[in-house]
Amino acid sequence: MGKHPDKLSTSPGNRMRNLRRFFARLIVSSEELEAEQLHQESQDLGSTPVVSCADREQVRVSGILRAVTLPPRTGVPALEAELYDGTGSLTIIWLGRRQIRGIEPGRQLVVHGRVARNQGRPVMFNPRYELRPLGGRS
Repeated sequence: MGKHPDKLSTSPGNRMRNLRRFFARLIVSSEELEAEQLHQESQDLGSTPVVSCADREQVRVSGILRAVTLPPRTGVPALEAELYDGTGSLTIIWLGRRQIRGIEPGRQLVVHGRVARNQGRPVMFNPRYELRPLGGRS
């Protein structure tokens, strides 16, 4: 009779390979699950997915701030943030601001404004915004 299938994968090399595949799937799965959850929350709020935002379109986008930076520029100060909604990232730039209370990485945000394209990437300047409640997603 043939060998039992479990017996074939018991060599140390096969076990390590199987463990690597298992952990790789866990990492990818958690990122995919988070993206799907963010996308669903965005849809529930009636927001436009970042991936669907067209140039010069007036939209409402919601997501989570991944990064907030004060880029070194001469002249006008600008606060820049990356808003991720599970489908893509939108760069938000507030001109004339060095900081805005509540605008920080990890915070959920809804923005309203006109999308522009800068080197193919969606950007929104000086949007109206709503900070979402702290303490988890709702």
